[in-house]
Amino acid sequence: MIREPVVAGQFYPADPAALLREIQSYLPPPEPPLPAKALIAPHAGYMYSGPVAGAVYRAVRPALRAIVLGPNHTGRGVPLSLSPDGEWRTPLGAVAVDNDLNERLQKECPDLQLDKSAHAYEHSLEVQLPFLQVVAPGIRFSGICVGTADYSALERLGHALARVIRSVDDPVLMVCSSDMTHYESAEVASHKDRMAIEKIEQVDARGLYRIVIDEDISMCGFAPAVSALTACRDLGASAGHLIRYANSGDVSGDYKRVVGYAGLAIV
Repeated sequence: MIREPVVAGQFYPADPAALLREIQSYLPPPEPPLPAKALIAPHAGYMYSGPVAGAVYRAVRPALRAIVLGPNHTGRGVPLSLSPDGEWRTPLGAVAVDNDLNERLQKECPDLQLDKSAHAYEHSLEVQLPFLQVVAPGIRFSGICVGTADYSALERLGHALARVIRSVDDPVLMVCSSDMTHYESAEVASHKDRMAIEKIEQVDARGLYRIVIDEDISMCGFAPAVSALTACRDLGASAGHLIRYANSGDVSGDYKRVVGYAGLAIV
């Protein structure tokens, strides 16, 4: 499968040189990187969420293999959709699908099904790839589009992710793509997002699941985050670190209806 970019020129520049310059502008000066097992990064248009994404990508130790998980905004495809073998293209070039990781994921998690339809128009994974190409040139990845909120299925996926990562010799970074609260005031969004962030900092997958549902937090990628946190706990992670938080009002000036963005590293 060759997956062409669908939001280049909308969420981020379609021109390679302009895209590279923009991403580099979001990457702060390097500091000693965190040995993260996973990160959570936003997936809005770069002008809004790019500084948060850049901060968290710079904060973690890069890896040349990744499992990228994102929500299913389009409703297409099966509940747990694994991008088929091939490559995804961005203005910065092609990113190869990691065939070995795909095979291991399918073996360990029968719920996962190869399905290109869920990925065809979904932006949440696509917008992560240019950042990964810049911080880890030559990276390969497996892409999972999560279209279910069933806790048992998310937990099974999380345990399978951990088993797969343990089974390979190379470091594998999990990348969870999610924005936070949508279209509430900055004050309300900050309050709700703080509750979700606290559960991520505690590496508490079930706690995140419950708080999102009970408090009506419109974190679009909470389901993939539940799976990633489950895997992180299995892999020995003990804490999540908030690297940066912002909202769309910081750019638009409209703080009455914002989208929240959080960049977190789980170590």
